[in-house]
Formats: sequence, C-alpha cells, structure tokens
Amino acid sequence: MSSDPSSATLADLGESGLVAKILARISESQVQSSSVEIAAGDDAAVINTSGSSFVLSVDMYVEGKHFRTDWSTAIEIGRRCAAASIADVCAMGAIPVGVLLAIGLPTTTASPWVEDFMAGFMQETSDASSILLGGDVSGSESIVISVTALGTVVTGAAITRSGARAGDIVGICGRSGMAAGGLRVLQRGLRSPRALVDAFRVPEIDYSAGVRAAEGGATSMIDVSDGLVADLENIARESGVGIEIDTEKIVVPAELVSTAAAFGADPMAWILAGGDDHAFVATFPPTKPLPAGFAAIGTVVIDRVGEVHIDGVRYEDAYGATPGFQHFSS
Repeated sequence: MSSDPSSATLADLGESGLVAKILARISESQVQSSSVEIAAGDDAAVINTSGSSFVLSVDMYVEGKHFRTDWSTAIEIGRRCAAASIADVCAMGAIPVGVLLAIGLPTTTASPWVEDFMAGFMQETSDASSILLGGDVSGSESIVISVTALGTVVTGAAITRSGARAGDIVGICGRSGMAAGGLRVLQRGLRSPRALVDAFRVPEIDYSAGVRAAEGGATSMIDVSDGLVADLENIARESGVGIEIDTEKIVVPAELVSTAAAFGADPMAWILAGGDDHAFVATFPPTKPLPAGFAAIGTVVIDRVGEVHIDGVRYEDAYGATPGFQHFSS
C-alpha cells in the first residue's frame, strides 16, 4: 500500500475505504434538513414527507463485475438487477413502490437482448409489487445498469443498521451461500447443480420480510449482498456491538454439501462469506418471538465491538480469508 495518501489508488483503499471517504465528504458538506430523516450510509436514505417517509436507494451493475451475458440470459439479468435494488428498500422495513432505470448499452447490442432484459426487469419489479417510474438510456462501451428503488415507511419507523443491542437475537430470512455456490459452478465452466446456478442468476427474495421484521420489533436490519459475515459486520460497527454466530443453528442445503465436497470446499464458508442471495438478516429483542420466516442464527454481544465471531472465532482466523465481496480489492 502506498505510504503517501495523495497517491493511493482504489486498489489501496478498497471498496470500504472509498465509501468511507465519500461518506466523510458528504458529512462535511451536507446541509441539515428537517426532511432528511436518514442520510447516506445505510441500505437506503429516508426522507420525511409529513407522516410517511420516502426510502431511496441506488445501485449500479456493470457487465463483467456483476453479471456476464454468457452465464445469464437477458431476462435473468433484468430480474437480478431489479431484485437486488428493491431488496435494499425492503431492508429498511419499507414497502417498495417504484424504480427508476438507467442503462448504458454498446451499439452492437442486439435489440432482442434489450427487450428480454426489460421483460425480466418488469417481471421482478411486478413480483415486488412495484412499478417502473421512468429512466434513461445511453451509449456505453459495456453494459452498465443503474437502478434507483423507492419505497415508503411510517416516519420514524425505518430500520437501520445501527440499532442492535446486546442480548438481541440475530435472525435470517432467506437463503445464504446458494449464489456463492452457483458462482463457483459457473467459474468451473459447469451448469449444474441447477439449483445453485439459478440462485446466482436470480435471487429468491421474500419482499415482505422487511415489513414483517419491522412489525416484529427488529432493532437493526440489512440485506445480505456482500456476504453474511461482512454485512453483519456493518451492523456490529454501526451499532457499537459484537455479534456471535452459532453455525449449529444454520441449515446447510444438500446441494451446497455435495457441490462443496466435489470442489474440496467448505459449504459453511460459502454460507458465511458468499453474497448475492439478498437474504434479510436482522436483530430482535430476546423477549419477542421471531417473525414468520426468520430463523435464529446468533446473538448480539456487548464486547468485541464491530466484530462478528463464528462459534467464538473470527471468520479470518477460522477460514484464513476475508469474508464477503469488496470492489477494488486486489
């Protein structure tokens, strides 16, 4: 890493370092507004509109980084982009309402590909009880897609990453590790097990889970896009707590067991560090039953602030690697 901060590259900073710099600049320059309830830094921003609040989130998807046209059909890519963005709104405990779509395309793109992409995008948007509100198109050297998701929540009721308290129960709704397993299969040039490949191509999301979590008293929540441990670390840091995961409480799908065995891998590593399934993980008071669809996998602790431990050990020490996905990492 460069010793001169002024010459540091994105490879030196990493994704988290770059985001921290951007958030610091936003914090320095931001004019406080009574209508901005939650600003940049969470899954989505929240704007108060007298009684209810708008929840807004934007994501970018780049060909070769987030998807490959030789691995996924245009329909699957459309569904995947819509699903991942709408999940951020749901992770705030909000009801999704609409999306904005901007897409950059090479001039060589076949028009049927665009039609199929839009069909998949509209299908997933509809499945989330949301609508396409508008957007923009542009020429580009590769396919670049930007999706802004919009939702609504009762003012003051949005669930952030910063509310977890010691003693809370950690619960998850949805799959984890399936997309990671599918990615490994595709990287090997294979197309089966189909369940894993399909999980990578299109996440299976319960769009009502965020609202159920909020109604069930969730103190914090996030959707698992970068990896279960990595995203729980966001909650741990921003809540000023530690988190302990009990792997005995995690059900490992048979497809993950068999595929990991064939690849000489540990399926639990995929579950703990793999992203793109967009499950919802939240913390709940221990005095309340978990909402329908959520399963307990751990607890919030008062010490080891900002850390997530797996059966008492840090992920890095247990698996010899950094958990989760980071852009710009070398």
